[in-house]
Amino acid sequence: MERARLVIADDESIVRTDLKEMLTSLGYLVVGEVGDGRSAVNLARELKPDAVLMDIKMPDMDGIEAAKILTEEQVAPVVLLTAYSQKELVDRAKDAGVVGYLIKPFRETDLMPAIEVALSRFKEFQAVRQEVEDLQNALETRKLVERAKGILIDTQSMSEQEAFRKIQKMSMNTRKPMKEVAEAIILAHETHQQ
Repeated sequence: MERARLVIADDESIVRTDLKEMLTSLGYLVVGEVGDGRSAVNLARELKPDAVLMDIKMPDMDGIEAAKILTEEQVAPVVLLTAYSQKELVDRAKDAGVVGYLIKPFRETDLMPAIEVALSRFKEFQAVRQEVEDLQNALETRKLVERAKGILIDTQSMSEQEAFRKIQKMSMNTRKPMKEVAEAIILAHETHQQ
């Protein structure tokens, strides 16, 4: 099994060193470590780790703001490791899309479950996003094909089935998706109308 690649962000170097030792002993690969949120975002964008573990209170950009950026850009899941448990911070973390929140001091045995759940949730989120994107594309294709069929029915006196078969055949002959063929039919019709 491939080791999960992690980035650590904490403004205290001693904490980063201890955390790296813990994570390494748990079988994780720490591919980068930084001391502030902005650097964490930049490093994660560059290295594309499997997860980012970071503190909340850091200079330049706090961990929650950094987590929000990484979540929006779908770079990596974020687990916050922090001494702060105030409701306001927890609420901000939830809104930012953080997938794990551990309170310091934590034990080495607390890390693995938090990281593994974060990795799993992130994969699920990605799968759901992909499914939504696929469904949106399918719906868009269907709308365009319906519109193109309507044009063929009106302009070439075809039945709905004949119009569909024509689009399908053009798609196969040109090795282009039906969506592209439908767009071409619509564009040609609109151009002809002008």
